[in-house]
Amino acid sequence: MATVGRFAAVVLAAGAGSRFGGGKLLADYGGAPLLHAALAAARAAPAQFVTLVTGADAEAVAACARSFDPGVRVVHAADHAQGMAASLRAGIASLEPGLDGAFVFLGDMPRVPHAVLAPLAAAIEAGAPAAAPVFAGQRGNPVVLGRALFGDVAALRGDVGARPILQGLGAALAQVEAPDDGVLFDVDVREDLPR
Repeated sequence: MATVGRFAAVVLAAGAGSRFGGGKLLADYGGAPLLHAALAAARAAPAQFVTLVTGADAEAVAACARSFDPGVRVVHAADHAQGMAASLRAGIASLEPGLDGAFVFLGDMPRVPHAVLAPLAAAIEAGAPAAAPVFAGQRGNPVVLGRALFGDVAALRGDVGARPILQGLGAALAQVEAPDDGVLFDVDVREDLPR
């Protein structure tokens, strides 16, 4: 499924990982840092560039990202302690004008199925204001925000990401069936790491 639009991929990697005990994005996940798996998904998206948003452990996280992809753009969310909305605001605000939309990946979600990415972009190109993957009736990540919603991101607050925007769209939100539960799986605690 070829896409012709112009998209960016934003990877939110600013959290402290306090439930994990810190250092979550640098933890070993199947022989590589957890963050690398999220970046691999972002690289697989039909996006022209990848922007990483740092916060806690900013230097170490940025270095980890650049070891995977030297071309990754790094933006620091100085107010990251206020929650995920601060990271999302920083990432979206850093994007160049003229994009059709932005994928929003979470740095602690290592199993995003790459097959769902092009259909998400295609939904935006078909006119949806935003698109999200769904598995077994549950909405997951990454979401794609169309350009018209970028202004709404600036008003977000708290640790909820884009959820209020997506909920406000109702039936206008495009939902794309995902092939597996990788759109729902995130690493919260050390027990979530592969054995």
